[in-house]
Amino acid sequence: MDANIVVMGTESVGKSALTVRLLTRRFIGEYGDIESIYSHSFMVDGREITLNIWDPPYSEDSSVEMSHLEKKVQWADGYVLVYSICDRASFNTVSRLIQIIKSTRDFLNADKAPIVIVGNKRDLHHRRTVLSEEGRLLALNTDCHFYEVSAAENYHSVLMVFQGLVGRMKDAKVTMKRPLGFKGIVKSMSAVFARKRTDSF
Repeated sequence: MDANIVVMGTESVGKSALTVRLLTRRFIGEYGDIESIYSHSFMVDGREITLNIWDPPYSEDSSVEMSHLEKKVQWADGYVLVYSICDRASFNTVSRLIQIIKSTRDFLNADKAPIVIVGNKRDLHHRRTVLSEEGRLLALNTDCHFYEVSAAENYHSVLMVFQGLVGRMKDAKVTMKRPLGFKGIVKSMSAVFARKRTDSF
């Protein structure tokens, strides 16, 4: 069973660190503008699930971001939207992305797809500007699931995010599909691991 997941969020929220933590159990805190699709398999309820995870860079240019968004929305069976608990603007962006994803899927007459909201950098609680309750309330009001994690400190909480999304996809009876052939966006993992490793964002 295959599922396509897109991980979205503004720069420096740790979405690439979250993705690579799932793939390798390692934390790497420094990334450039690398656009990647990774494949990762694990067992859920005795069945092997293969996730194709698209980790695109975020553009501050709204017209550029919107032009790419429809392709992401069409491709994905589910969404992981990441913000930093230390960055109010990134939380506001996630709120906007939820509305854009829902309205775009409606416009395309696409089936409903589950969305998971992730508040990252839980380990930096002393710099928190977004309360956990705000994330939970946003999820409740938009029919999403909510997790607060630290990609830097905990692999299992990251695993729970993706397993939870797979569970929601199964509950919604989303039709699993093979990945589309997007040329030029599949990058080598070596490009990620060649970068300097650091213990902080």
